Amino acid sequence: MNSIVIPLNGWAAGERLFRFQAGLEFFQAFDNTEILDAAVEVEVKAVKEAGHKVEAELHLSGTVTVACDRCLEALVLPVEARPEEVFKPESPAEDWDLSQAVYDYVCLSLPLQKVHPEGECNPDTVRFLGQGERANEEAGASANSPFSALKGLFDKK
Repeated sequence: MNSIVIPLNGWAAGERLFRFQAGLEFFQAFDNTEILDAAVEVEVKAVKEAGHKVEAELHLSGTVTVACDRCLEALVLPVEARPEEVFKPESPAEDWDLSQAVYDYVCLSLPLQKVHPEGECNPDTVRFLGQGERANEEAGASANSPFSALKGLFDKK
């Protein structure tokens, strides 16, 4: 795995810039099966202060590929986040592993519903899904449906 670790040993107070890449292997190390591919650039501007306190501004940008919730085809989603982190190590020689934070921020930046824009889903899948909807409409609220008792619940009287 490509860990995202800021080495603090021997670093005097001040500002430093670090760059990392978070690809598919990075997300697989967290046992994430939803992300099919990734190309996320991680830029960390870290400021070390006296007393071992370190503040970091992260800039995450790139893309991740997931399965579309509608057609299950590959869907490339943009990732853009600028979180801030504060770290106070126990000792000045302790390194700062930002891997978990980067993983969490990328996952949180993804939308809850992951679908292609209208008209960009796999047409065969959409056609197949449309056949199921038509069959349900033709059958209406049949007696076999457990939801048939709810038909007309919100109709105005």
